[in-house]
Amino acid sequence: MGEEGTGGTVHLLCLAASSGVPLFCRSSRGGAPARQQLPFSVIGSLNGVHMFGQNLEVQLSSARTENTTVVWKSFHDSITLIVLSSEEGISELRLERLLQMVFGAMVLLVGLEELTNIRNVERLKKDLRASYCLIDSFLGDSELIGDLTQCVDCVIPPEGSLLQEALSRFAEATGTAFVSLVVSGRVVAATEGWWRLGTPEAVLLPWLVGSLPPQTARDYPVYLPHGSPTVPHRLLTLTLLPSLELCLLCGPSPPLSQLYPQLLERCWQPLLDPLRACLPLGPRALPSGFPLHADILGLLLLHLELKRCLFTVEPLGDKEPSPEQRRRLLRNFYTLVTSTHFPPEPGPPEKTEDEVYQAQLPRACYLVLGTEEPGKGVRLVALQLGVRRLLLLLSPQSPSHGLRSLATHTLHALTPLL
Repeated sequence: MGEEGTGGTVHLLCLAASSGVPLFCRSSRGGAPARQQLPFSVIGSLNGVHMFGQNLEVQLSSARTENTTVVWKSFHDSITLIVLSSEEGISELRLERLLQMVFGAMVLLVGLEELTNIRNVERLKKDLRASYCLIDSFLGDSELIGDLTQCVDCVIPPEGSLLQEALSRFAEATGTAFVSLVVSGRVVAATEGWWRLGTPEAVLLPWLVGSLPPQTARDYPVYLPHGSPTVPHRLLTLTLLPSLELCLLCGPSPPLSQLYPQLLERCWQPLLDPLRACLPLGPRALPSGFPLHADILGLLLLHLELKRCLFTVEPLGDKEPSPEQRRRLLRNFYTLVTSTHFPPEPGPPEKTEDEVYQAQLPRACYLVLGTEEPGKGVRLVALQLGVRRLLLLLSPQSPSHGLRSLATHTLHALTPLL
């Protein structure tokens, strides 16, 4: 599992599958957008070897060179996405999920019909520019992790029940069942209708809101990749406080003028203090004062049934390693335990011949990076109980023999929250 300080270079290619015409190329270096583009000859070769395999009924999905990992994926026999990453030790699972999110973003902002029935390549290229901001945020060093876990990034507000009640009243007043409160791309509270949104739109919509430049109000056309890939909906966003936005998913009504500013102020002005308490929750995820062990440098809690997660690398002030390194360590550890140790989804044990296998599925694992000596390296531990999976990044002072006990105690403390 790589521990190097930068995320390497990532190139993302999108091509029309039938013609091989490049639709766009996006790149990042060290987690930041890069202007460096791949030569056309390299793009042609990468697509050519993939098409050559398809003609022989061979599916080429991934390849590794000495310093680069390449993953190909075709969607609806119309769009081919290719990603190249030079990050040390990056997993194919992570790159495959990146491509799924990228295609979901394309559908979200362009619609499936335009992608599966390409009539005008130049027009499609122009339309796809609307997705660049969202796609670039997947390639960068994001503070979110839903692109990898396929779970909605959430935070736990101090006065959650109060905000939930206000959200329900606002949804009733506006006549829409799909309303959420989002801070820095993370869901603070949402109506039952919003939580019923399928994957990937449940992850993509708050991520999109968090990736857009600040704006007082928006009326944004979106498609739902799972629920409505060919018929657009309206995504209305209303800024309550900086980085804290109210999001509504609706049809032709209500008009934005009906919501802003009169209805917005009437419903939310009395809750100014609880709303302000949400602002620090972006990077922290948990309310101030929530009891966490001093050795915890970062955590990822997943509810695999609800498809929601809590992710923070800033639970207890400033310590080494840096937040960027912590996020990278937890992301790499997640891909390791997901692809190697834990089943992708929880479920009841199968009967007959699978009973022995199910009984032997691991429930915990840990990893020591650096050395076993106290005070050196970092510790990572993963624990799965039922529908919840917890990953912890711990300081070097945490003894290896106490990792499972610490993880179990932390999971029990977090369970009422998610």
